[in-house]
Amino acid sequence: MNYIKTYFLVFVLFLSQVLLSQNTDNLMLYRQDFKNTAGKNTVSVTSYVKNGAHYIFAGGIGDIDVYQLDEKGILTPISNHELHMKKGPARGMVADNINGTDFLFVANKFGNVIETFKILENGSLERVSLVEDTEDTHLGTAITLQVVHMKNDAYLFIGGLEENPGLSSFKIHNDGKLTHVKSMKDNDKIHTDGIIGMFTHKINGKTFLYTGGFQDNGVSSFRIYDNGKFKNINNISDNDTDRYLTGAYPVTGVGLGDNKYVIVGHRHHKYYKRKGFIKKTDFLYHGDAVSIFKVDKKGALVPHFVLKDDEKTKLIGQTRIEVVSVENNEAVLAVGTRNDASIQLLKLSEAGVLSPINYLETGFEIYYGLRAHQINGQNFLIAGAFNWGLQKIATYKVDAKINRKGKVLRHMVNLKYKEDATEKQVNDAVKAFVDLKNKIPEIVDLEWGLNDSTEGHTKGLTHCFTLTFNDENAREVYLFHKEHQKMVKKIGPIISDVLVLDYWTK
Repeated sequence: MNYIKTYFLVFVLFLSQVLLSQNTDNLMLYRQDFKNTAGKNTVSVTSYVKNGAHYIFAGGIGDIDVYQLDEKGILTPISNHELHMKKGPARGMVADNINGTDFLFVANKFGNVIETFKILENGSLERVSLVEDTEDTHLGTAITLQVVHMKNDAYLFIGGLEENPGLSSFKIHNDGKLTHVKSMKDNDKIHTDGIIGMFTHKINGKTFLYTGGFQDNGVSSFRIYDNGKFKNINNISDNDTDRYLTGAYPVTGVGLGDNKYVIVGHRHHKYYKRKGFIKKTDFLYHGDAVSIFKVDKKGALVPHFVLKDDEKTKLIGQTRIEVVSVENNEAVLAVGTRNDASIQLLKLSEAGVLSPINYLETGFEIYYGLRAHQINGQNFLIAGAFNWGLQKIATYKVDAKINRKGKVLRHMVNLKYKEDATEKQVNDAVKAFVDLKNKIPEIVDLEWGLNDSTEGHTKGLTHCFTLTFNDENAREVYLFHKEHQKMVKKIGPIISDVLVLDYWTK
């Protein structure tokens, strides 16, 4: 009987692992909400849980927007805060608890300062510290921040770009103020020219920091000591065989079983048009891929695996990689892309092998502004739009893919125009809506008509527009498309009410 019981338990465990893997392979993104932002070009998004409430911080040019996120993925605006000198963007943002007090640390990119905000009880912010760049630090065009908790103290590691590249550490005091500990100026050996991504691993009680060098096309590892000082361990440069590091961009990591990995993406220099922005112009274009490095016992990085972009993936111009979940010794990753304007879901196995799951075209570029967050076991992604003038932040639920095979999506927009709108204004508004069919290829069909119901339940709505899309990707592209946004802005002043319904049908 014991043998049968043991066999049954082993079988159940095996079956649960298979089902979990199958569920992981079938994940998809479903947008839940979107809201306006005050900050232009939302380039950084982070999240934090305080007293059971979930808060989202979105940093753009000039401002930080604060929202509360509920268990359905709905955002509620809380407050808005100006950055120092109304500069920015708030490129690097990280929230953490320092000896009982919650802080948000912000790298004000073109303000050349690090701002510390205390997170108040309702999630809003109060600035408590401002550290300006000096000749001894590397805060000019500050971009990336990483809080590292050591035995007795916490330290803020800072990476920058363009002006005075290098790596710096600051001790974080209980009041949120920062004291400079050490700076290491970039040189020909280490990859700290344009640190756009950082991550830490603890190995055998020791702490290691990993950085990506955007301008010098590589990754570096550093040992961090209890006093906040650090030393270089090893450095890996781009090549055309087992790594893709030209324009090394997002850096993250995960531990799976006994293995620790560092995951590195890149936005290739090929995609930058600004003259003189790329320092090393003799770079080699050999495609796009996500590179996996295994961490050895000494904390050094070892090239391990690459997942190359192809016609089934959206990996062109990677700007942010988030760990969505870690279960059963496998991780689900989300890759935000600027050039593909998408979020690509990937699976990383315990053996360090990456495989694609699904992707969603967001309809806007993602430029560092992507954050994974969990509420009551449900995984969400929050993305900021990098499109100038769009000023939106969106939430997505990560869930099992719904079978849409053989179906199309109907998007119904019912409008009521203001009573003082002239006939010409209404006709122009209708024409502007209908013209979207010729401007947005993702619209398969568009028809419209005037309400003809006599049942008395129209709520005063008079015009009905029905659009057809082939999939979720097409709807997202349409929703955030510049022509659609332009049309909404144009006709918005004469609209008194609107009802939007979507449904899937064969």
